[in-house]
Amino acid sequence: MPKLTLNGKEIEVPAGSTIIEAYKQLDEPIAHYCWHPGLSIAGVCRLCVVEIEGNPRLQIACNTQIQEGMVVNNNSEKVKTAVKWGLDFHLINHPLDCPICDQAGECELQNQYMEFGKYDPEMAEPKVKKRKVVDLGERVVLDTERCILCSRCVRFTNEVSKTNELGIFNRGDRSEVGTFEDKPLNNKYSVNTVDICPVGALTSKDFRFKQRVWYLKNKPSICTGCSTGCNVNVYYNEEGVFRVKPHYNKEVNGYWMCDEGRDIYKHINRKSRMLRGRYKQNGVWCTTQALEVAKKAGQKLSSFKGEEIAVLVTGQYTNEELNSLVDYSVNKLGSKSVFHWKNNENNWQDFDGHLIRGDKNPNTKGLQGVLQKYAVGGEWKELENQLSKFKAVVVAGPENQSVYFDIKEKIESLKSLECVVWFTAGENSNFEKLSDNSYLIPQKTSVEKNGHFTNHQGLTQKVEEVTTILPEALNLEETVSLMLGNSLDLSIRDKQEMGVLKTNYFSQERGSL
Repeated sequence: MPKLTLNGKEIEVPAGSTIIEAYKQLDEPIAHYCWHPGLSIAGVCRLCVVEIEGNPRLQIACNTQIQEGMVVNNNSEKVKTAVKWGLDFHLINHPLDCPICDQAGECELQNQYMEFGKYDPEMAEPKVKKRKVVDLGERVVLDTERCILCSRCVRFTNEVSKTNELGIFNRGDRSEVGTFEDKPLNNKYSVNTVDICPVGALTSKDFRFKQRVWYLKNKPSICTGCSTGCNVNVYYNEEGVFRVKPHYNKEVNGYWMCDEGRDIYKHINRKSRMLRGRYKQNGVWCTTQALEVAKKAGQKLSSFKGEEIAVLVTGQYTNEELNSLVDYSVNKLGSKSVFHWKNNENNWQDFDGHLIRGDKNPNTKGLQGVLQKYAVGGEWKELENQLSKFKAVVVAGPENQSVYFDIKEKIESLKSLECVVWFTAGENSNFEKLSDNSYLIPQKTSVEKNGHFTNHQGLTQKVEEVTTILPEALNLEETVSLMLGNSLDLSIRDKQEMGVLKTNYFSQERGSL
């Protein structure tokens, strides 16, 4: 662990570290565009210059390894002047798009100018014009004029996705990022290029112009798109969730996530959700509070014998919820007929070599552990073969119905039973086919509850409540408690007013000018 002095502070760093990594370890500000901890070193922006004692010339911090006893600073006038004019060079041809740029509010050009620039520009020549709103593929748009040629996106497609779509073409101030022979940027990790773009050159079609970032909060969570369990940040406000971005975790997903995982917010928002509880009597669906439906369902289930009840469970709930439901089945209903509803089972072992797995459930391992604990757990085919012996079924249905291609088929198979109790977050028109004494109980999504998921490698990760989309929705533990006859006070919940005037969450976080 070599020691060095950085801006007057002595620190130790791992052998082989670069100076910029030492700055990041110390949490000291340092200008840079092209360096990214998940990519190779390019050294093209030349902004991370530092002064090293004994060296007559400034050196770039990203490509200079630390030596024992180094004395380094980036706060001398010599360094500050070099960085200012480096920024001026980067901005010479940059368009004044800030009012209409989707990157406004999280743009590194803006941030670094306010931190290291603050110069009076001396460029009097007309700016070089380049292509705008270039359709790169299914998910990404390029504004070539804004690009500062940091090469992060090019290195990503070369080194991480290994799909090699992007390159830098032409020379001098005519250089620009583009695709080889117009090959579209359609790899399954393409939006990571948007995340690492320090300016507004690459933007996401899905998020583009939907929200200004200062109207959004964000909190960490776990991606529920498959069994990898990528760590993510969820961006939301009073109107709902608007995007999901990767959150660094060395053990799981590093700095990246797949494009499929970015769509998980879509089944979380109100337009996809079951808003109220429902139960069916005399051929008519009655709508009421979820907790009232849960109580009615519990009363109805208590009228059956244990051997007449089956429970069908998906791996989309937390360990705590699954334990609560299986315990209720075995010890309260007296039924050990608990079955694992697997989706896409033939492709469960599929893995693309990066992050995407065929098992599209966040907690299959957790569910398997709970089933093993209670010595229960068959599969759908076993339930189907003996369906005639059951009168009632309890279904912990999927939160993300889009990956359960057989959900319509399952509803058809179960509609003939005397009683169906279905827990689900999302709406589905096929529920209307269920018979009398059917109960639909709205559930919370992963961003609305606390608990733990166990990913494919057996790593248990904690999820914490991010926001409340539907204050009336229940988690499985609450549902089970209500079905047992207990009460629940929903008035103490943090209810958000959906659709009210958005709050600028950064209005009190401005830096000094």
